[in-house]
Amino acid sequence: MDLIATNASASEVSDKIKDHLYAKSAGRLDALKPSVANSFFGDQAPENAIVADAEEPTEQEQEE
Repeated sequence: MDLIATNASASEVSDKIKDHLYAKSAGRLDALKPSVANSFFGDQAPENAIVADAEEPTEQEQEE
């Protein structure tokens, strides 16, 4: 509204509206991603998840 009140060009007003709408839709998409991922893949743990109980072998164990 400020751009319209200050007699900004139509392209500036249009660009600001588009920027606002893209930001709003991006926020909604980010909020929905976990839900959609779970509906497709279930509640699976990611393959590269770090397991707290697993320990990395030491150099001595690797040599044996």
